[in-house]
Amino acid sequence: MSFYYGVDIGGTTVKLGRFREDGTLLEKWELPTRLGENGKYILDDIAASILSKTVEAGGSPSQIQGVGMGIPGPILPDGCMEVGVNVGMRHAYPARELSERLGLPLVRCENDANVAALGEAWKGGGAGFSSIFLFTLGTGVGGGAVRDGRILSGSHGIAGEIGHTTVNLTETEACNCGNRGCLEQYASATGLVRVAQRALAASQAPSLLRDIKNLTAKDVMDAAKEGDSLAGEAAAVMGRYLAWAMSWVSHILDPEAFVIGGGVSAAGEFLLGLMREEYEKRTPMLSRKAELRLATLGNEAGIYGAVRLVLEP
Repeated sequence: MSFYYGVDIGGTTVKLGRFREDGTLLEKWELPTRLGENGKYILDDIAASILSKTVEAGGSPSQIQGVGMGIPGPILPDGCMEVGVNVGMRHAYPARELSERLGLPLVRCENDANVAALGEAWKGGGAGFSSIFLFTLGTGVGGGAVRDGRILSGSHGIAGEIGHTTVNLTETEACNCGNRGCLEQYASATGLVRVAQRALAASQAPSLLRDIKNLTAKDVMDAAKEGDSLAGEAAAVMGRYLAWAMSWVSHILDPEAFVIGGGVSAAGEFLLGLMREEYEKRTPMLSRKAELRLATLGNEAGIYGAVRLVLEP
């Protein structure tokens, strides 16, 4: 009996899955992410949980054949994560450190957005394409490129960080990264709400959004679908900037498909429609455009992509 695990580390929870060698998910569960003391407990908790689940399933630690892991931070070619802001780690070597805790040589680690892209390329909305680029539209905007089953992570581990490309040179407010005018400031869930709130403040026009106290991205998208003009304006800004970013990726990487995931992707075909016309206009050199697809794995994309790291042929 062989055991393979996929681990997706987030700022609030750690998602884990136990898999067969063929990629079949057998069991999934979550742990709270313990952020104290620079994240020193996170890998301890993961190792203990994996060992416990292996024994519960009738196995022994020696039968663990591989653990793949996604973590929110860039991973350098030598395995170092210089900073993982959301998990408190700095200058850590997550794969090596988990390997030491498990007594297991085959542990691999990549940036979480890249791992999610690999999962969608393998088992999700990007299955069947030789190359994809994933946009994850959540609290921030993540991205990841996969070609022929391999993650394109770059020389410094930040390839695919599309959320921090500049789309608006006139922006005065700073992004969390320190830049101004980043895609993330307009196309994330928080960014969409921010754009909508700006539109509400700049106009006295009636809007369904004015009666909502704790405005969410879903509220904005739902109102836009119903024809609310201010909500539609905010959604159009999001779609336009996403389309620009897609055109840049097409001219640099030329993927076969873009896969759109994250919480905002629940808007479905409405969201893709906001992007499609502008994307086509911005890529006149391409007679065959990249296809636009919705992600299908949801919160499981990370664990699928993580385990794929150790199931590569």
